[in-house]
Amino acid sequence: MLYQENPQNLKRTPYYIYHKDILCQTLETLLQSLPPDRKYVVHYAVKANDNIEVLKCIASYGLGADCVSGGEIEKALKAGFEAGKIAYAGVGKRDDEIELAVEKQIFCLNAESEQEIDVISEIAGKIGLTAPVAIRINPNIDAHTHKNITTGTEENKFGIPIDEAVRVAQRIINDPHLRFIGVHFHIGSQITQYSPFIELCNTANKLRQEFADRNIKLGMIDMGGGLGIDYENPEKNTIPDFSGYFSTFANHTSKDIELHFELGRSIVAQMGELITRVLFTKTTPHKYFAIVDAGFTDLIRPALYGAYHKIVNLSSEERTLGKCDIVGPICESSDVFAKDREIPLPQRGDILAIRSAGAYGEVMASTYNARPLIKGYME
Repeated sequence: MLYQENPQNLKRTPYYIYHKDILCQTLETLLQSLPPDRKYVVHYAVKANDNIEVLKCIASYGLGADCVSGGEIEKALKAGFEAGKIAYAGVGKRDDEIELAVEKQIFCLNAESEQEIDVISEIAGKIGLTAPVAIRINPNIDAHTHKNITTGTEENKFGIPIDEAVRVAQRIINDPHLRFIGVHFHIGSQITQYSPFIELCNTANKLRQEFADRNIKLGMIDMGGGLGIDYENPEKNTIPDFSGYFSTFANHTSKDIELHFELGRSIVAQMGELITRVLFTKTTPHKYFAIVDAGFTDLIRPALYGAYHKIVNLSSEERTLGKCDIVGPICESSDVFAKDREIPLPQRGDILAIRSAGAYGEVMASTYNARPLIKGYME
C-alpha cells in the first residue's frame, strides 16, 4: 500500500518511504516469471537504489548484484549478496577497485576497453589470482529512450565495438592471468518497447555464431537490463511486465545459452515515494506555485531528464483541482518537479507524495546549497 498521511508516521520532511510489501511482491513476481526451462541469472543493479535495508531485502531473495564501483561491491557484500554472484561493470574502474574485485573473487569483471583488460591482467598477476572477465560489447542499438540513458550506440562511451569482439576474446583466452567468461551488453534504461530487446537478441545470436565458427565457447551472455516502469499510473501498474520481458529473450535465443540480466529500476522504482511538505504558495499573473521543501538535491530526475513523476496531495485529495507548478527551494530555475500539473491545489503545510521514486532518487542525492542528505525509511 502506498503512503497515506498519518500524523503518527510523519517524519521531518523531506524523506523517502520504501514499501517493503511492494518490494517483496515485485521480487516474488520476478522470480515466478523466469522461464523454468532456461538458465537465467538476475543481478540487481545496485546503482538504482543502494539503501542498505533495500539491498538486504533483495539479497534475501537470492539475486546477484550488478555493481559499477568498488563502493557498490563492498556495500553489496555487506548486505549479504554472494561474491560469486556479483558482476562489476563500468567504463572507468580504478586500480584499487579492480584489485578489490579480483581479491573478493566476484563472478566477473565486464571489461570495456583493451587497455582495461591489460590493467586487469597486470593486477591479477600481482595478486596471484586469475581474473574472470567478460567483454562489454557496444552493439550500436538505439533503445528508443532518453538520450542521457541510452548506452548502446556508437555515440556512447560504453563497451568495445562489436566487430572487435572475437579478436579481443581471443586475447583474453591467451592471457594466463585472465579467464574468459562471456560477453555483456547494455543498451539503455527505461525501455518500454520490446523491439530493442529483440534486436539485441538477434545481434547476440549472430555474435555467438561468429564465436562458434572460431571454436570459442561463450559461457554466458549478459543482456543487461533496461526494463521500464509506468510512471504515469504507478498504482495501476505497480509490478512491471517481467513475464513479457523474459519471454522476449526466451523466444529469440536458444535454450542452451546461459543468460544474465541486470534489473534495477523495474525492481525498486514503484516501492519508493519522496514525501515533501509545501512551504509556501505563490500566485502570479501567469502561474500558481507550490514551493516544497524537497529539491533536485533529493530527486534530480525531473531536472536532469525532464522526467515525469505522479504527485499526490496527501493532505486533501478532495480539494478543488487546479494547475500549478510544484517547485523546490534550490537556487536554480531547473528545480522543478512539475509544470502546470493538475492537482488538488496545495496550501502551506500540505504533504505531497512524489510517486515512483524508489529508483535513482535517494541514491543520486547531493548536498548542493549545503543541504543535508535526506533519509530513506523502509516500512
